Amino acid sequence: MKTILVIGGSKGIGKAIVNALLDNYRVINISRTSPEINHDNLTHFSCDILNDDLPKIDAISSLIYCPGSINLKPISHLSLDDFKNDFEINVLGAVKSIKHYLPVLKQAEHASILLFSTVASKLGMPFHASIATAKSGVEGLVKSLGAELAPNIRVNAIAPTVTNTPLAAKLLRNEKMVDNITERHPLKKLLNPEEVANMAEFLISDKANSLSGQVFEMDCGIVSFKI
Repeated sequence: MKTILVIGGSKGIGKAIVNALLDNYRVINISRTSPEINHDNLTHFSCDILNDDLPKIDAISSLIYCPGSINLKPISHLSLDDFKNDFEINVLGAVKSIKHYLPVLKQAEHASILLFSTVASKLGMPFHASIATAKSGVEGLVKSLGAELAPNIRVNAIAPTVTNTPLAAKLLRNEKMVDNITERHPLKKLLNPEEVANMAEFLISDKANSLSGQVFEMDCGIVSFKI
């Protein structure tokens, strides 16, 4: 049974990924809070990914980095610290994790890394300057590392649209806001975290052994279509 390292698996999309993997993989979760689940295949380490030393792990086949941010403000209200914080959470935390666990990943057969971007990196959207900048950095990391680590480690990312998680709660705080955002998407729906988890499970599996350096837009059509 393969071992998958999930960073940020206690909430939102990360939590859904952990739940999706537990029956078929050993899962190691690293996050500040413990997942609200007990399972024989789950091991948890409490850790602040940006500030603490990462735990030693002897063997993993895949690394999935889930931490992210939604910091939506006009550029006039975004401070340099806002940009720095978003970059640290989304990019530097991923870089720190990859560098730390790369020697272990190199020992695995069919190893993979999975990161997260956003549709806002492709679709120009007001008030997304900080997060779009940070996630564009993630996409550059995917392309560069995918080339550098081939053929032994695959590197991909998922770029979801608005997903019904605690992180997006401010965007979905009432029925009118949900309806407005839903209506903007050609498929007339939002994502749920389980859909993203299904894609994540596929991308780390042997079924995706030909895929690397890709950013998969789970966009409900908002980037792909103009209807």
